[in-house]
Amino acid sequence: MARAAAAHVRVRRPEVFGPDAVSDVQGGRSAVTTKSTPTDPVTIVDTETEEVLRGLLAERRPGDAILGEEGGGSTGSTAGVRWVLDPIDGTVNFLYGIPAYAISVAAQVDGVSVAGVVVDVARDIVYSALRGGGATATESDGSTRKLSCNPVADVSLALVATGFGYGALRRTGQGRIIGELLPLIRDIRRIGSAALDLCMVASGAVDAHFEHGLSPWDWAAGSLIAEEAGAAVVLPLPTSSSGEGAVTVAVAPGIEREFLELLQTVGAMDPIPSD
Repeated sequence: MARAAAAHVRVRRPEVFGPDAVSDVQGGRSAVTTKSTPTDPVTIVDTETEEVLRGLLAERRPGDAILGEEGGGSTGSTAGVRWVLDPIDGTVNFLYGIPAYAISVAAQVDGVSVAGVVVDVARDIVYSALRGGGATATESDGSTRKLSCNPVADVSLALVATGFGYGALRRTGQGRIIGELLPLIRDIRRIGSAALDLCMVASGAVDAHFEHGLSPWDWAAGSLIAEEAGAAVVLPLPTSSSGEGAVTVAVAPGIEREFLELLQTVGAMDPIPSD
């Protein structure tokens, strides 16, 4: 399902945003609208891609609950199976043509992720995990490798990924935290997709990720992939929403204690509410 969604995104981006696109309205819908703030875009391709995923689930798993970024659904912990969908994680990157955006699909049972897939659309890499079954990355040529976090042991040498909210109040708090954290670690990376950040922890491309205000569709698949690759993971409560600003963390096991203590010291373990 995630591969089919990624294929749809690859086809539609040049049609909607390429040099030959002739209109900002596609099929009666605006190509780009906004959600929480003017800097928080959603494109017609986001909406279409979630429709693709929902259609495939209707064929294969009729009756299961679905929570999608664009189509909504229950945000609380639900009994039974719930599918959590992010049709394009990294919409700003997608809009600008920056090749760092992903499809995220997770299956949860009683609010806990048990299977997850994140497709790096531009690089055609499929990250996947089953709870208790490990995590893998499948390259475009079909080769598969097992994922494992970096064996980093010194938090001062940690490469840390993060992201920022769309509202000014949360951004101000996040900026303060980065200012205090940056002198104490190797460096910061801001990729623009939480799902890919979590997979980067799993693959060893970064040593840790933390971010405030993520919604379940941002972390449902990627956090499981990171956890199955050995990362220590801290998630928001199942009933929390992105507006409450709780932090999501994934960190390589060799620096788990030191990094969580460091986040506590700079105030990063506390929620940062939205505007």
